[in-house]
Amino acid sequence: MPGANRREMEEKRLLNHAADKEQRPLPGRSNHAGNVSPSEKKLQEAICVLLVELCERFTFFGIVCNMILFCTVKLGYRNYQAAIVNMCFVGTSMLTPVLVGWLAECLVGRIKLVCVCMFLHFLGTALLPVVAFPFEDIYIDRRHILHTLTKREQKIVFYFALLTASLGIGGIRAIVCPLSAYNLEDCGPKELLSFFNWFYWLISLNSAVVFVSISYIQQSVARNLGFLIPFVSVLMAMITIHMVRGEMIYKPKTDSSLLTTFGVIASALKTCCVRYRYFGGGMTNWMDHAKENYGGQYSETQVESTKSLARLFPLFAFQILYRACIMQIPSGYYLQTMNSNLHFSGFVLPVAAMNVISIVPLLILVPILECINSYLFSSKNAGHSPTIYIVVGQLSAALSVMVAGFSEIHRKHFPQVEQTLSEEVLLVSSMPCFHLAPQYILLGVAEALVTPSCSLLSFWLVPERMRGISMHFLTLFNGAGCFMGAFFVQTAHAGTQGNWFPHLLHEGKLERFFFFLASLMVVNALGFWTIAHRYNNLSHEYTKEFGGCLPEGKLLKHEKAITHYGGVLERSPILSPTEKT
Repeated sequence: MPGANRREMEEKRLLNHAADKEQRPLPGRSNHAGNVSPSEKKLQEAICVLLVELCERFTFFGIVCNMILFCTVKLGYRNYQAAIVNMCFVGTSMLTPVLVGWLAECLVGRIKLVCVCMFLHFLGTALLPVVAFPFEDIYIDRRHILHTLTKREQKIVFYFALLTASLGIGGIRAIVCPLSAYNLEDCGPKELLSFFNWFYWLISLNSAVVFVSISYIQQSVARNLGFLIPFVSVLMAMITIHMVRGEMIYKPKTDSSLLTTFGVIASALKTCCVRYRYFGGGMTNWMDHAKENYGGQYSETQVESTKSLARLFPLFAFQILYRACIMQIPSGYYLQTMNSNLHFSGFVLPVAAMNVISIVPLLILVPILECINSYLFSSKNAGHSPTIYIVVGQLSAALSVMVAGFSEIHRKHFPQVEQTLSEEVLLVSSMPCFHLAPQYILLGVAEALVTPSCSLLSFWLVPERMRGISMHFLTLFNGAGCFMGAFFVQTAHAGTQGNWFPHLLHEGKLERFFFFLASLMVVNALGFWTIAHRYNNLSHEYTKEFGGCLPEGKLLKHEKAITHYGGVLERSPILSPTEKT
């Protein structure tokens, strides 16, 4: 017992030291803002973080929006290869924030690392024009070419640029623009859901501008200068970070880490296997094996926090297939649009501009959902959970992919015509691309319902010290969904000799790939519906359930019990005055 008390006192001392350290300004932070009121300072920081976030997303969507067209026309890739490259880049950009966050926490200082990541982002977006620039068109005179790159060299530079850009994106999202920088600790579920709704609304508005403007520049006006726009946007982000360097870099609490979470799980699995082999079972929860009291290496606080996070793993797992379905917008749907008639009143629409149709539902639904959520959270059912939004959203995604399959059958019934894209003449269906609008709309409705709701559950249903780790795990599973989508494309192409994901759509059966994905998505939605009841209660008592097992939670409950017992003694009519004394 004395040893346990000593460990608890040492742990509290370390936590207090970490909290005090968090309040200190970072090295290099200017003190000229001392005359600014705290509210103005917080507003300034929030605006700066949001500006950098929007600039980073601007560059990201600028790279993604016409990547398939660039890979197929410029680099000579097959359709399935271009789709795989696109999905792998998106998945890598989702996973790198977790890696960079771990590096900033354990190995490298945050200021140094953010400078390195900004340089990598700058380098990646600066190298993309090198690949896209038509070197064969630059002449010293009619006989000598100034520059030339072979296809192999172009591909090497292209992949290196994508890798460095994704690492830079990870640094910006993990260090400069983490979710914890928005000071959401004191928000309730209603305020959190409202924040996530409007946050993704702003991101979607930004992406709509990118898909319309940059895609048209890349495709029609000056396609080779289009990749310079992400480069200019990165310059804007770098200037913004430099102007408010001391106020921008957020330093999170150090009382929990991703490495500790993985360590708890690994220690519990190792000890559990050994004990089950030699001593049999008999423990309530397998993660308890990681506690010091049961021969593990971690404190009760760390293990109980990890147990609360583990309750969300089923929620995360059901997001993998959903994310693979969402990735059809920049892959399968993009190919359908590219092989449809893009002419509209004498004007050639950019292929990526069709993505705006999937964004419009989110821009419209967010204000409507805000009114619905205000009513539901203000009613007697204060613990309203958005799990129903996730179920409906996943069913909408399944319906979208199914509609895409029928649209593909419908598209083949139209005669083929010639269409020029990026100075290349392609043979496409004469079906107007607007016939594909329903599948884009349904997938946009799914995003409006699922993404903010999953973010709310991942953030709210864990103790405060684990919220950043929980969002990291949600990001990991979303990234895994992107790679799962790439795996589906590769498997469908290889398993059917290119029939389910063909290079020439009118000669293959792309609709079968969509129907297969839709059937998996229906099963995924029904599977989540069976476990949705675990996350139905967002009341304050439910969050205490996760924190009530922690030592400080037990102490608080103990103190409340003593107070309650004392109040009963004072009010009890049965006890005599002597007994009360």
